[in-house]
Amino acid sequence: GAILTLELGLLSFWGGALLGLALAALKTYGGAVVGGLASAYVTFFTNTPLLIQIYFIFWGLPDVGIVFSAFAAVLIGLTLNTGAYLCEIMRGGFLSVRRSELEAAETLGFTRLQQIWHVIVPHIAKTIYPALANYAVILMLGTSLAMIFGVEELSGRAYNLASENYRHLEMFTVVAGIYIVLTLIASLLLALVGRWAFRVKAKVI
Repeated sequence: GAILTLELGLLSFWGGALLGLALAALKTYGGAVVGGLASAYVTFFTNTPLLIQIYFIFWGLPDVGIVFSAFAAVLIGLTLNTGAYLCEIMRGGFLSVRRSELEAAETLGFTRLQQIWHVIVPHIAKTIYPALANYAVILMLGTSLAMIFGVEELSGRAYNLASENYRHLEMFTVVAGIYIVLTLIASLLLALVGRWAFRVKAKVI
């Protein structure tokens, strides 16, 4: 269950980070129509409950012939939701880039995509990576709602075992300790990635 929780948390975070980066780029440079569509996406996913979004994916989409496993539905829902929230964080990073840096990249013949990857992403990584790492830890704890859909991640596994042995207090006390260990592992992994990929000194919680 702990391994499944770690998988859900890390996969949805990195998927959401890539989605958030794309949405932030579209909102900043996509023009009125494309930027408006990106804004509508962010508005929808940040103003509706995550639980309802996963309900729609898991139980709503099968009505039109699209069926996902419980794990896939939860992962997709977490990723889409995370992308919307991280979009706003990353957009702040986009706006913090100095115009002179972008003008220098344009002078060197960089395309817009090259500017984003080689100029903007390294800049915003150093600015917002600690905030992203903190969000990842919160997301790790939020994966517990997967138990509602029958996914036996950490909370779901504990609930099922407690239903069999009726030792709820002991079971969830142990689970609380495991969650602390998982958040430390996730924080450590993100700190190492930040230092290796972006030279960011992210703290380990």
